[in-house]
Amino acid sequence: MKVLVINCGSSSLKYQLIDSVTEEVMAKGLCERIGIDGRLTHKPASGGKYEYNDPLPTHVEAVASVLAKLTDPEVGVIKDLSEIGAVGHRIVHGGEKFAAATLLTEEALAEIDKCSELAPLHNPANLIGIRACQKLMPGVPMVGVFDTAFHQTMPPKAYLYSIPYDYYEKYKIRRYGFHGTSHSYVSKRAAEILGKDVKELKTVVCHLGNGASLSAVKYGESIDTSMGFTPLDGVSMGTRSGGLDPAILEFLSKKEGLSIEELMVILNKRSGMLGLSGVSSDFRDLEAAAKEGNVRAQTALDVFTYRVAKFIGYYTAAMNGVDVICFTAGIGENDASVRATIMSYLEFLGIKLDEKANDMHGEERIISTPDSKVTVMVVPTNEELAIARETVAIVG
Repeated sequence: MKVLVINCGSSSLKYQLIDSVTEEVMAKGLCERIGIDGRLTHKPASGGKYEYNDPLPTHVEAVASVLAKLTDPEVGVIKDLSEIGAVGHRIVHGGEKFAAATLLTEEALAEIDKCSELAPLHNPANLIGIRACQKLMPGVPMVGVFDTAFHQTMPPKAYLYSIPYDYYEKYKIRRYGFHGTSHSYVSKRAAEILGKDVKELKTVVCHLGNGASLSAVKYGESIDTSMGFTPLDGVSMGTRSGGLDPAILEFLSKKEGLSIEELMVILNKRSGMLGLSGVSSDFRDLEAAAKEGNVRAQTALDVFTYRVAKFIGYYTAAMNGVDVICFTAGIGENDASVRATIMSYLEFLGIKLDEKANDMHGEERIISTPDSKVTVMVVPTNEELAIARETVAIVG
């Protein structure tokens, strides 16, 4: 079966066409500036990068343009759309309703829409992409794969906040966690590499990118994760603050005359590495600035690595031990210095880092020494493949 994987944003659409038998990526690409003027980049597996300035006033035109490129006699990879057996959609928030991937019936779509207030920037865009595909590919099964689903195995002691319980009952205010598809894929892939059953391992997954989250995966199930009710909680990130004393909001509101909306913009878009350094949210820029003596850039890096190390410590305690620590996503896969600094805090666990093995970018590799008491790994994430696999499992 050939599965089209769609990741739809408010003004963008990423796609991959995957052969579920060989798990080969037949083609992938990106639609940008939807609703403005439109730009599409298409990359078939045979090679080449093709760029188009297709008018993309809505997501319907974006999906139509993608389907046209996939079936194009010159740059396409299939003869006609009948070769696509199913479409897998990344959906950010499934609330408590969805603990696994699901067939996107009208009832399911209504439930996803109810979660839009929990992810107002993401779920509405996801729904637009689904509706566009339904319009252009009638009869093709659509499957939703949720960022929050993997973390639905967390126990109440991990997901409840210490606020009046009524607010959980009325509004479902709780820790949901995100990046679940990545955490699930990486923990399973790590077990495969080690020749172990994931149900035998206690694993900490560090998904470190511009948005960053960690999870405690005990015997194949997420028992805790750093992001919370929204992706703002947890470790410091590129432009997000991570966890902080909530009383800071009241203090800043009074001192600066800021509304709650203005404060949320600050915490989401002007904080984190950008806010601390005053330089950039990009770790390459921060490391370059730190080497030139920029103290604030170095401090931002120190804050990030320190807090990631603390969360690994939390989750080691939560699981009463740890067998594997996995690094993934843009920073986790590519920044050897960040990995080494984080591991330097955890030598008390008997971790021994292989400096030579760690000196690489984006490879699937064990970076701890053979005598290290905890296995440390880099496992590049592959959310699209994970979505394709779950889609096939649902469609059957």
